Amino acid sequence: MQGDKPALNNYSGNLVPTTGLLSHLPLSWIPYIQLARLSPPAGLFLIYFPHVFGLMHAALHLSAPLSDILCAAAVLFGGSFFVSNAIHIWNDLIDAPLDALVSRTKHRPIPRGAISPTAALIYTLTQALGAALFLPLLPHPHAVLYALPSILGWTYYPYAKRHTNYLQVVLGLCLAWGVVMGELSLGVETASFSRGWSWEDFVRGEFRVNPAIVSLVVANTLWTVIYDTVYAHQDVEDDLKAGIKSIAVLWRSQTKILLWGSLGGLAVLLSYTGYVSELGFFYYVVAVVGATGSLGRMIWAVDLKDDQSCWWWFGNGFWLAGGAITAGFAAEYLIQSSF
Repeated sequence: MQGDKPALNNYSGNLVPTTGLLSHLPLSWIPYIQLARLSPPAGLFLIYFPHVFGLMHAALHLSAPLSDILCAAAVLFGGSFFVSNAIHIWNDLIDAPLDALVSRTKHRPIPRGAISPTAALIYTLTQALGAALFLPLLPHPHAVLYALPSILGWTYYPYAKRHTNYLQVVLGLCLAWGVVMGELSLGVETASFSRGWSWEDFVRGEFRVNPAIVSLVVANTLWTVIYDTVYAHQDVEDDLKAGIKSIAVLWRSQTKILLWGSLGGLAVLLSYTGYVSELGFFYYVVAVVGATGSLGRMIWAVDLKDDQSCWWWFGNGFWLAGGAITAGFAAEYLIQSSF
């Protein structure tokens, strides 16, 4: 997940940036900021975007006032910040032996010896605690239970590349769970139980699942599969040598077939979310057409054999599609609020 390509030079045995914000910070801080992927903060928004999708979908469903949305958005951003830090550090801690075998990742802080595994473990635990402190701020008594699948998923994710070639699906599901938490930030549940939360209801299947939220979760998963598979093509040769699994490794020259299929599924699912939620014209034009159009352009134009092309399109495809979906929900909210 999420790498970075800052301009680097060798300084006293450690790689440090020569340009940008990091070049002005104390050298002792730099490995910790790099480990948490705080500069650039794309990793944070990988986490935050799905939360915003869920928040805005819930806001439309409830016709929530703007003040409630902004308050929930702030809570979700704080939680996403610490979650992003924790999972990136955890991922690099578990992946350190594999990262050392891949040219793009061998200079990350742990493989290059800038941070010890023990320090990284303490670092990730502090960030996980920070994330946990935001859960009581969500307006649901069982927010921790809702967060549990995400916690288990993120804990397992670094090991997934050793077990399955569909690593990007695992990553996509972990990220997409942010939709569920975003909905919960305004009190909207993905699953509702007939007699409140009880084990008996769960065992008997006496609960209802919101189809629009499920559709949005799966759509978000496919979005991740698309952009992260493009990202993974930077490392195919090294991954093959190291025994690291991914969709890029499995499909290689046929990857675009899978990406086009995923894009078609994404378009259908985003449209279904809009249909079930009775959203209007602006959602379809801005969110559905905008997201699928930008991702389609990426799939068509990216050269999967060129690392620089993969890197450029990963970044631009991610921001454009995420921005389009967010803008589509926001436009729909503004239109509905004006009536």
